[in-house]
Amino acid sequence: MVLSAATINELTVPEKILLGAHALEEAGQSPFSAEALIVSAWQKFPQAFGLKGYAEQYPDSNKVLSSIMGEKGLAKRGWLVKMGQKMYAVSREGKQVIRRLQQDESPPAAELAAPSKPVKLSKEHDKELLALFASTACQKFEEGRQQELAFADACRFWGITENLHGEALDAKLDHLEATLAQVERQIGLGSATLSNGRSISLDDTELLSKVHGFLEQRFSRHLTLLRNRLNR
Repeated sequence: MVLSAATINELTVPEKILLGAHALEEAGQSPFSAEALIVSAWQKFPQAFGLKGYAEQYPDSNKVLSSIMGEKGLAKRGWLVKMGQKMYAVSREGKQVIRRLQQDESPPAAELAAPSKPVKLSKEHDKELLALFASTACQKFEEGRQQELAFADACRFWGITENLHGEALDAKLDHLEATLAQVERQIGLGSATLSNGRSISLDDTELLSKVHGFLEQRFSRHLTLLRNRLNR
């Protein structure tokens, strides 16, 4: 997306960083590191994020990092979601902000048109999504039977066992969140067809994210016990 000089002058610092994050995801980097975001934001807006006196040559990492983290950072705003140690992805709310910024620039008709053919997902993503949609956790959630959900349902949804703990547990959960973020980015405003013939859209990936979030909240104590098991 090419912004006019007038639009760039109106952008806030967080909005500029968010557009840097968007550029990374469009290039296939999701999740992305804080370091990658520093470089991307500087490349798009060197005057805003360049090192004083060397704006065109080097980025000032502190200018970007201070706007990612902290109480007023992009993560706290809900524009970025943390996917691991210094790893991030653009959240649904962040994508809504990006769409608003893009609408201000009258994008070409080709960008506005919905894709004519469904997106083809990788075999790995196809397999993971089929398992998630077929899980008892997803089925009970869709049927409004959330109170019947047991930790065993959550474990099957996440693809973990109660013997998993510490970093291995977090890696599994981070992988699931990264998969959903990647699939959501691929689908965009279109759709994808799974190998069983099911057509999915952003509404379907949002359902899986809601199930994941609900399970994390409901079984937060269980997850904490598993995470701490390594430290005993």
